[in-house]
Amino acid sequence: MKKSLLTIIALLTACAGEPPQNIGIQNGRLTPCPESPNCVSSFAGDETHRIEPIAANLNQIERVLLSLDEANIVNAQDAYIYAEFTSRIMRYVDDVEFMYDSAAGVTHVRSASRLGYSDMGANRNRIENIRANVR
Repeated sequence: MKKSLLTIIALLTACAGEPPQNIGIQNGRLTPCPESPNCVSSFAGDETHRIEPIAANLNQIERVLLSLDEANIVNAQDAYIYAEFTSRIMRYVDDVEFMYDSAAGVTHVRSASRLGYSDMGANRNRIENIRANVR
């Protein structure tokens, strides 16, 4: 019994993966998406990865994040929020970033899976859900 429980815990934590070392604001932009289709970014130029920025400020975004059980805000600064989203069943962790552009009045976004190749649209759906719930 004890061995089975330890195995289950090990499998669940393995789905989390290691936090990325290359995220954050770099040269006034969020890190580009990898070639895999499990990432969306408002800075991407290709159709697979491109998503529109959110017409909201970071206070509005933060309120939405705080209402979501799967979201954990790791870092919040003046113009930047980094959150981890953990899936309910498999406990996969996705890294989601928000960067406020005060000149344009929008928040740029990047949402990427830590593990795997395809996310079956989960990152895009997450950002669109946040967009729909901003007030």
